[in-house]
Amino acid sequence: MLLKPGPDSRNVPLGSVIGETPEIQKIYQIIQIAARANHPVLIVGEPGTGKEVIARAIHSSSPRRHMPFEVLDCSTLRSEDLEQQLHGLERGDCGITNFDRGTLFLDRIADLRLDLQGTVLRAIQQIESCGAHEGGQARLLAASTRDLHLAVAQGEFRRDLYFRLNALSLRVPPLRERHRDIPLLASSFLKQLSCAAGREYRFSDEALRAMLTYDWPGNVRELENCVERACCSAVGPVISLLDLPRSVSGSAEITPIDFPNIRVVPLSELEKRSIQETLQQVGGDKRAAARLLGIGKTTLYRKIREYETREQKREDF
Repeated sequence: MLLKPGPDSRNVPLGSVIGETPEIQKIYQIIQIAARANHPVLIVGEPGTGKEVIARAIHSSSPRRHMPFEVLDCSTLRSEDLEQQLHGLERGDCGITNFDRGTLFLDRIADLRLDLQGTVLRAIQQIESCGAHEGGQARLLAASTRDLHLAVAQGEFRRDLYFRLNALSLRVPPLRERHRDIPLLASSFLKQLSCAAGREYRFSDEALRAMLTYDWPGNVRELENCVERACCSAVGPVISLLDLPRSVSGSAEITPIDFPNIRVVPLSELEKRSIQETLQQVGGDKRAAARLLGIGKTTLYRKIREYETREQKREDF
């Protein structure tokens, strides 16, 4: 069954293609087109945007979904590794390759050494030749964080290999260009983590607001890591602003659109600051601090323990 865009996409597993912005809707359409074809697809996007996830979606949505999906990290390949992975192709022995009629995903193709690019090009030609003679062929997908057209112009990537891989191209937008998808992605990650932990987590309004205003330079991968860390830091079922990494929680103190001259600080943060400042003024005397704050001694001790626990967990990460 092909991966469908729209509301149904919210229910796909953790790490799958999730979103309802126009940019992601376009990707859903390209995935469906690519899944029905056999030509190579070049997937371009910043690190952490989910290029391998999209490659796997193309594979799992295609008729070859039950065949192997092989990943080659081109940034770490040596000559002998590449020859082993592409074993038999240059000799025309089509049947012995372990990804015959499956999908071969060339990750970080722009980092492939120039002296190995010719080997890959010959392998691609042999794969296509095998498919023509035997009624089937391996599927080639490639991903790059770099503009390959620019790499060709700079003499760092073979022009013939670029055109061979770029039969169909797909650009994955960074998360900062599709903020509307952040709640869907974060909720999907949180749902999976809740199931794994056997408890139901939820985001506070302040935490969700901070995630919506953060730029996510690490893209979807950073968001997934942020949600996982927040679940580890949370004392209870509610993911608060204090449970988020400092880089994300700091984005909550922004200027609201409707009130450009107002800086908002969450009540939970104000409470923490008040307790810390009072303790400092009374020299750490918790009984005196509790009286001045108008709260019980037990309540003060509990809040201090919560702050210390959260800080310790955040430092551990």
